[in-house]
Amino acid sequence: MIEKDKLYPLLFEPVYVRRMWGGTVMSEVLERPLSEIKEPIGESWEISDRDDAQSTVLNGELAGIDIKQLVESYGKDLVGRNFKGGRFPLLVKIIDAGKRLSLQVHPDEAACQKLGEGAEPKTEMWYIIAASRGAKIMAGLRANATRMRFISTMNSSEVEECLQTFDSVPGDAFFIKAGRVHAIGAGNLLLEIQQNSDTTYRVSDWGRVDADGQSRELHVDKAMQCIDFMDRTPPIIRGVSDNVEHNRKFPIINKCPFFQVSDLRLVDKWQDNTESTSSFHLITAIDNPVIVGRGEFCARVEKGNTCLIPACFGRYMITLVSGETTVVRTTL
Repeated sequence: MIEKDKLYPLLFEPVYVRRMWGGTVMSEVLERPLSEIKEPIGESWEISDRDDAQSTVLNGELAGIDIKQLVESYGKDLVGRNFKGGRFPLLVKIIDAGKRLSLQVHPDEAACQKLGEGAEPKTEMWYIIAASRGAKIMAGLRANATRMRFISTMNSSEVEECLQTFDSVPGDAFFIKAGRVHAIGAGNLLLEIQQNSDTTYRVSDWGRVDADGQSRELHVDKAMQCIDFMDRTPPIIRGVSDNVEHNRKFPIINKCPFFQVSDLRLVDKWQDNTESTSSFHLITAIDNPVIVGRGEFCARVEKGNTCLIPACFGRYMITLVSGETTVVRTTL
């Protein structure tokens, strides 16, 4: 390990996860070298501190070190002043939906206490990177959807009439708080920021079976203990539609206790400081590469990739490599 005053912007090796619903857009849009992998890749875990998926550092003196070791060694210097120990608090993914994902829900802390069995709370947000024509997002219950109607239709396509449905538009975001039922439609490539949890309860898998004719397990009883049937709030945060010749910062998620997310529309250098948030900063380059850091402590972040700037790093610069660039910045 190195001294904390030598910590620098960290890049990580993606952990690719095969999913039966995976697509090819990640390879095409983000230019990932995935052509040799025969099975569809549905998820790239960009920053993950899970026992079965440990991110390892790609760049600098800490190359080859996993994130668990980083957290154990640097603690608050890496994560932030309010870190109380344990795992890195967030999980960052790229989702490539070649087919529609299951209709599902995640538990909140109260539901986890009832469910036990290692259940972990999970609130997340999605940022649409790219979408094919006709791609949809289903998230949240409609105002006129009753609990009885949802339960009676959840085994058929009619359940879609109970769900809020949105056209997928790059730059739009969705806040999926724990308890909000949801499904990602086919043709979506999105950035997912979530609590560090892998607890998902499937309500329906749309009758899908695998190559052996087997359907995936559903978790209807547990899901019913998690769904917030009183929640009818629209989950969408509309993206920016106009262009100007100066840098702009738009809050996407700013009232969530688990993460804060901003959309940076940059036409020039952007100055920032981890001390202003007392937290690490995650910098995700959406459509063009950027260079992040200061002086000798810099990293080039390719489009679709995420850089972790340690909480103790202080001031830094985001420098554009080619033209106007969209960056998603995440903090605690």
